[in-house]
Amino acid sequence: QLACCCGIAACSLCCECCPKIKQSTSTRFMYALYFILVTIICCIMMSTTVANEMKTHIPFYEEMCKSIQAGEMCEKLVGYSAVYKVCFGMACFFFFFFLFTIKINSSKSCRAYIHNGFWLFKLILLAAMCSGAFFIPDQDTFLNAWRYVGATGGFLFIAIQLILLVEFAHKWNKNWTADDANHKQMWNGLLALVTLILYSVAVAALILMAIFYTRAEGCMYNKVLIGVNGGLCLFVSLVAISPCVQNRQPHSGLLQSGIISCYVMYLTFSALSSKPPETILDENNQNITICVPEFSQGLHRDENLVTGLGTTILFGCILYSCLTSTTRASSEALRGIYATPETEVARCCFCCVPDGDADAEEHVEKRGGQTVIYDEKKGTVYSYAYFHFVFFLASLYVMMTVTHWFHYESAQIEKFFTGTWSIFWIKMVSCWVCVCLYLWTLIAPLCCPTREFSV
Repeated sequence: QLACCCGIAACSLCCECCPKIKQSTSTRFMYALYFILVTIICCIMMSTTVANEMKTHIPFYEEMCKSIQAGEMCEKLVGYSAVYKVCFGMACFFFFFFLFTIKINSSKSCRAYIHNGFWLFKLILLAAMCSGAFFIPDQDTFLNAWRYVGATGGFLFIAIQLILLVEFAHKWNKNWTADDANHKQMWNGLLALVTLILYSVAVAALILMAIFYTRAEGCMYNKVLIGVNGGLCLFVSLVAISPCVQNRQPHSGLLQSGIISCYVMYLTFSALSSKPPETILDENNQNITICVPEFSQGLHRDENLVTGLGTTILFGCILYSCLTSTTRASSEALRGIYATPETEVARCCFCCVPDGDADAEEHVEKRGGQTVIYDEKKGTVYSYAYFHFVFFLASLYVMMTVTHWFHYESAQIEKFFTGTWSIFWIKMVSCWVCVCLYLWTLIAPLCCPTREFSV
């Protein structure tokens, strides 16, 4: 593995029993590993529990903090300002490689070798950038300016996530409706079954939210938003099967709108859960919380467990979005192109490359450990620059999410799921933007009849 860390060789595991790995996959995995490492550090910095445990169990803690000039009790290494600085270093790292890898079309160029190797030096560079941010002069001005940059990048990353969801819905429907004379009836049956399940989940979620998040008096916000979002799901479903849309886009159907409806219901539930609790006075003049399920308090007794599981799931979704957004189909979708090969064959694992890919087995190298497939001998299989740009935006999104967006001063990782109005409205606006993006893919061919659209 020395050539992997200090040279241009692709990284692989030492165990021979591990499945084969492509060079392009290995490279993306290593960058994702760096991303996860810094994200974990950010979560630790936002944890008061970890900070208190370190003070208690680390001997000479106060002397160590003074020696590294981090304050008497390392207060400069905890809180939102420390996360801003560390994420600034990570964002600069990915932005530097974004500029460095622009217009790389051949994996044999010098810049491509640097992108695919020299992992030890890149780890040192990342650590230096994250550490160097703590020595930026005029910290107050830096934090105020960087906060707006982070919000802009975070919103842009949310938009990319939503576009990829729409692309996934169209790709799923088109693959399962692909020409397959032998099994056409089976695929149509599966399509109908999955569509029925998706709409059943969406309707059940709508009903449960109406039961548990509303009451006869009050909860006006919840009532309006549940009604509006339910109406939007019905509207896009009717538009998807309308004759004018079907004439221009025969592959449009209820499967896509079912996926969007489920996601809208998820965002609605997440937003309602993130809303600050409403309180009223009961007959005994005591404050009681309304518009939330009565059993929800029991689910949050062990806040550390809930926060740990929820944070892991959230950042797993972030990582998935980063890695899937670098495929050719996804990058084309971000430019408004939803085309798929006309020779595509319907299959369950439609997201994976089908067997028999000519480029996949181009050159295989064994070095006593995991087998590495060099799949980029003829050219790059994904855009290096776009890959780093997505991780740059993800760094900003992580920074804003960990620090509770615009409620940064009171942010703690233990209160990650505590309701705030900023998180509530971010999720609701994301929900509406997702509906608008999907609706645009349906009506765009009608608004621009001279332009060719393919979904």
